[in-house]
Amino acid sequence: MSLIDTVLKMFTKTPKDPNAPAPVVGSRSEREAKIKDKAGLVINIFALLLAVNAWYGGKLSSIVLNNTISSSNQWAWYQAKNVRESIYETAAIQAIDKENKEKLIAEAKRMANDKREIAEIAKKLEAERDDAKKRSPWISYASTAYQLSIVLLSASILAVSMPLFYASYIVALIGIILSCQGLWLII
Repeated sequence: MSLIDTVLKMFTKTPKDPNAPAPVVGSRSEREAKIKDKAGLVINIFALLLAVNAWYGGKLSSIVLNNTISSSNQWAWYQAKNVRESIYETAAIQAIDKENKEKLIAEAKRMANDKREIAEIAKKLEAERDDAKKRSPWISYASTAYQLSIVLLSASILAVSMPLFYASYIVALIGIILSCQGLWLII
């Protein structure tokens, strides 16, 4: 049997045994079969949404952690430049030789310029971190909603309950809305 035939059989509604008697209309087994047919594909879709959402949440966590460390390193470097600037300024004040004094003042100015550049980089890293922190909770809430929707789908199969089946759609829709909020910060 080819792969295409196998995939097509997943989507066709033929019974496994064509000679098997059809269940009584409205019976539990008929309703169970109906839910199982629908729920299998839907669970996979919800699981895909959960996986993508978890990946994005992990990315946001990495941004928060990495940018916190990087901005701290930048501010430490800023402080080192600040100390060196102070040393050069003090040495320039105490210098007797005019040529040495000018070199020390030039180095102090270079340190001040370096500090400005470092501060800009650190502030940019902090802004990216803060943005990721704002998005992260929404993505976590969405992951919880996707997990609940999968649980409701599974419960709908066990309980043979169409209301639970449709409730899972509502919970997944809430998850999609929360994911969109995490992605675009709509409100």
